[in-house]
Amino acid sequence: MKKTGRKSPETAEDRGSLPAGTIEVTPEEKRTILRSRAKSLAREPEKQREAEEYLDLLAFLLAHETYAVETVFIREVYPLTELTPLPCTPDYIFGIINIRGQILTIIDMKKFFDLPEKGITNLNRVIVVQEEDMALGILADEIIGIRNIPKSGLNPPLSTMTGIHAGYIQGVDGEGIILLDMERFLNDRQLIVHEEVGV
Repeated sequence: MKKTGRKSPETAEDRGSLPAGTIEVTPEEKRTILRSRAKSLAREPEKQREAEEYLDLLAFLLAHETYAVETVFIREVYPLTELTPLPCTPDYIFGIINIRGQILTIIDMKKFFDLPEKGITNLNRVIVVQEEDMALGILADEIIGIRNIPKSGLNPPLSTMTGIHAGYIQGVDGEGIILLDMERFLNDRQLIVHEEVGV
């Protein structure tokens, strides 16, 4: 039989046993696909960071330690003025102040957590925290500023933080900032003098 020189139709075996309907990819197309996959994988950590929950905190000094309160609880930061002491109260009740007709209890956190005394200076501030109708003031030695930390980076309180008030600490971050549990503070009726007076 005379050969015509025409090639026989290509079979799946001739194409490297590719299944029927499979489209062959050129080397350039393979490189494009690989680059696209690499970019997609590189974006995964970014998506994870975006999905991670962060906490906005106001950091402040107490003695030589850094404490913080979540900003969602903060109503305002107020100078320490016109303080009225309260007799027959625990030593950590620093007194009360009148802010626009509202009487607020001021908690001396150094006494609350048995920290060294530092004395009152013009850097002292009252951090007014509030949840619904409950409010109180926290006496801070000095305001440091706003911090933004990942919630996953918050560790349980150190074992050295013991005592009757250790449960008021929500956690400690990697830099040693101690986050106070404001929900517990604001739901402790023993800490709050709640009274409205005329302006």
